[in-house]
Order: sequence, then structure tokens, then C-alpha cells
Amino acid sequence: MKTIFVVDDIDTNLLTTEKILSEHYNVYTLPSAAGMFELLEAVRPDLILLDIEMPEMDGFEALQRLKATERHADIPVIFLTSRNNEVAEVHGFELGAVDFITKPFSPPILLNHIKSHLNIDGLIRERTAMLQQRTEKLQLLQSSLVSVLADMVEMRDSTTGRHIDRTAKYIRILLSAMLEREVYSGEISEWDLEMVVSSSRLHDVGKIAITDALLNKRERLTAEEFEKMKTHAAEGEKIIEKIITQSGEESFLLNAKLFAGCHHERWDGTGYPKGTGGAAIPLQGRVMAIVDVYDALVSERPYKAAFSEEEAVNIIMDGKGSQFDPKIAETFFEVRDMFAEVSRSLRG
Repeated sequence: MKTIFVVDDIDTNLLTTEKILSEHYNVYTLPSAAGMFELLEAVRPDLILLDIEMPEMDGFEALQRLKATERHADIPVIFLTSRNNEVAEVHGFELGAVDFITKPFSPPILLNHIKSHLNIDGLIRERTAMLQQRTEKLQLLQSSLVSVLADMVEMRDSTTGRHIDRTAKYIRILLSAMLEREVYSGEISEWDLEMVVSSSRLHDVGKIAITDALLNKRERLTAEEFEKMKTHAAEGEKIIEKIITQSGEESFLLNAKLFAGCHHERWDGTGYPKGTGGAAIPLQGRVMAIVDVYDALVSERPYKAAFSEEEAVNIIMDGKGSQFDPKIAETFFEVRDMFAEVSRSLRG
């Protein structure tokens, strides 16, 4: 049985309304808005009938307070009023009321209004649950796509050992630290961090286009080979753009595209593939630039020994303002110990 709160400071109105509704609903009658909020701590109604003209806290103020509370904001509210006032109705609807019922009302009119809004609310909740379920399935599919593509790259490149796992963890650490310190927080706060971290796993997807012989060469690359290796950034951007075009799912893959295409750009504009510089480099690329270089420095490769964590930090800080965004580099320096912990725990 649905539960309804009736809030009115006139006892006769409460008694009348309870008599009409009690055969169909579980009814709580309350003489004040304060009493309503007290009961809301224990009982969640399906609908609230709220009188406008009450002492201490009127209906408008009560509705504003209700909508400001996340826990109660979606409870539908019908205003009860003894006056036909167009201005008041407009104000009530602006605050979030779903309907107005003028007193005195007949039982059929009251019951029909309530039934209509409870049915609508039930339908909205049902459709919302279905949408949430579909969203979760889509997110799982997207996550699976990222994992498969990232694993394909990692399996082909035998020299990097868990590079993708480590960089994803570094990204999470760095973005969280930037948010806390309000470094580009206006932009980051609008991101879905879980989606962004997941998308970062595709930053090297362009290596699919690099030959196995070059990708797994045990010696240091020649100048010509390095030029070919550099094409993985542009190739990664093309691969993801093709997926976006064919799937129409830009919101999810846009971050991945920016990570893939921009993580080798430099703050001074001498990077690749486009030679973009400064704040014109998408933030995803500026963050991944530090993360990617740090992991490369502290990791052993067939052609080089691993740098110590201290040496890697010094190299990155030396590149502050030339290779790396100075604000992001400073934030990295403050969480360098967290990077080191990830490096040691996930060393491939």
C-alpha cells in the first residue's frame, strides 16, 4: 500500500483528508512542516500533500528544503491551497510541485489527482531503473572493449610489462591530487573519473599499427626506426576516431582519443605528432605525458636499465615548463611517493 503524508495546520482538514484516503493508502497526518521533516527520518512517503499557508514554515519554504535534500528531493509534492492564485501556482511549480488542489475538494477529485501522480511517479521510477540497468550494461561493454584493446597492445609489446596497469593507477593518483589542489579542477570536476581512468588504458593503442619486429626490438631504435615508432600516437587517434565514427559513441571514447593522440606532445611545442604546445594540448595529453615518461624511466628495458625513483622524479622536474605542464609537474612532485609505491607493487 502506498504511503501519503498530509501536512496541514488545520485539524479538520487533516481529519477530512485522512477519511477520504485511508481506505486506499497508508496515511500520516501532520500539523506542521517541522513534524513532516521529523517523520521523514523514519518513513519515506510515496507522495506528500502539503498545505501552503502554515505558521512557522509555510509550504513553499518546506518544499525548498525538501528539494535541497538529495534523500527526499524526488518525492512528489501536491500543494493544498484555499486560494486560486496564479502567481502562487507558478512559484510552486518553479520550486518543484507536481500539482495544486484547491480546498475544499471533493473525494473523487482528490483521489483522481493522487492516483494520476502516483501512477506517473511509478512509471518514472520504473523507466529510470530500466535506464540505469541499460547504462550499467553499456558501461560494462565499454570497459570490456577497453580491456580487450589494451590487452592486445600489451601482449604484442613484450618489453613494457604491465605498463598499462601502472599508468592507469598513476592517472588516478594524479587527477585526484589535482582536484584536491584545485589544479585545473574546473575541467576535471566535470569528468567521469572512472571513465577517464579506464580510457587512459588505450593511450598506446596505436602500437597495433607498429610491426612486431620494431615493437619488440631488443636494441635501441635507430633514428629511422624511432620515426616509425612515433607514428603510434597518430595511428592511435585514427583507430579510436574510426570506432567513434562507426559506433556513434563519442562521449566514452573522446578521452581515449585525446590520451592516444596527445600524450607525446610537449609543453614547449616540440612534441609529436602535431607539435601542439602549452594549454592548447588537451589536459588528458598533458597528464599522460608525465605518467608515461615516469613509467618508462623507472622500468627496465632490453636496451636500458631502470632509473631510480629519485632520478626519474628529478628528470621530470627538470622538464617542468619545457616538456611538461609546470602546474601538473608540481602536483606530481607532491605525490611522487604514491607513484613510487605503485611502481614497486606492479613492476612487470
